[in-house]
Amino acid sequence: MPEKTSLIPVLVLVAVVLVAGGAASAYIYEKTRPSAPVHPLTVAIGDNITVNYIGILGSGPEQGKVFDTSLKSVAYDNATYPKALQFHVRTPASEYAPLPVWVGASAPNGAYNLNGVNYTQVIPGFWQGLVGLVGNQTHAIVVTPALGYPADPACVRSLPLTVIVPQFVTVPGGVFEKEFPSTVATTGAQFTNTTYGWTVDILSANATSVSYENMATLGETSDAQGWPTLVTNVTSTSNGTGSITVVNELSAAEAGHLAGTASNGLCTSSSNGAFIVTAVNYTSGTFTEDFNQEVDDQTLIFEVTVIDIFVPVATVSA
Repeated sequence: MPEKTSLIPVLVLVAVVLVAGGAASAYIYEKTRPSAPVHPLTVAIGDNITVNYIGILGSGPEQGKVFDTSLKSVAYDNATYPKALQFHVRTPASEYAPLPVWVGASAPNGAYNLNGVNYTQVIPGFWQGLVGLVGNQTHAIVVTPALGYPADPACVRSLPLTVIVPQFVTVPGGVFEKEFPSTVATTGAQFTNTTYGWTVDILSANATSVSYENMATLGETSDAQGWPTLVTNVTSTSNGTGSITVVNELSAAEAGHLAGTASNGLCTSSSNGAFIVTAVNYTSGTFTEDFNQEVDDQTLIFEVTVIDIFVPVATVSA
């Protein structure tokens, strides 16, 4: 698992990025796999090794679920290995292969590459847990948040459960493009609001601004965000303004078990604006969107099996 960087969109062993560039190196590894020494070895700092792993959340609401794996059989088996919210199946399936890992906090130039295979640096808790293991041995490594992925408080925001949305809106063209990135602003065009599911009618569009109408109806429901929303009031006025009241119908029991995406998301570490609803507070009338990765600030359990161990040449000679 690599040290956390400002990502994401490519979080990525898909939902979670264990290794940057791992997919490409996996293919190269299978084609140019070097021969491991035949005598028994234990993993030591400075080795290049390959491992299979199953990453499991050891804490949090989705505790016990798989967030990443190098094994295709595990990735496609949801009955035996239930998946966490941000787990993604890799495509093509041939990308599932043993993970090349550099064992250590840092390495001299060239130490990450062996026979064309890139051995990547991973999070401290992962490589430290590998030290002392022998080939073909399966072992559980427990990684605390301090040795894994810390969370960024700036990637969390609270939003009201009840939202007042203007019926008629005029915004600069750049703002429209950011709010609706997949829509080309053309006068008379209609599209679906990706947040609330209702139809939007573009009243006028030019080089500087876009005016549109949110065409919601009383009682309209949607699950465009991954949970139900309900339009409880639509108010129009004679001067061409109006408002729409929308209620996010979230329950406290769903906190930590709902994922969504937002075009105006926080933090570059979030892949495609992905977030998790981590709290629902009826007293304050708010819910919380967390744009940290699901593995951030969680205890992680890795079931690892060491496949090959390639010790530095100086060590072998000695």
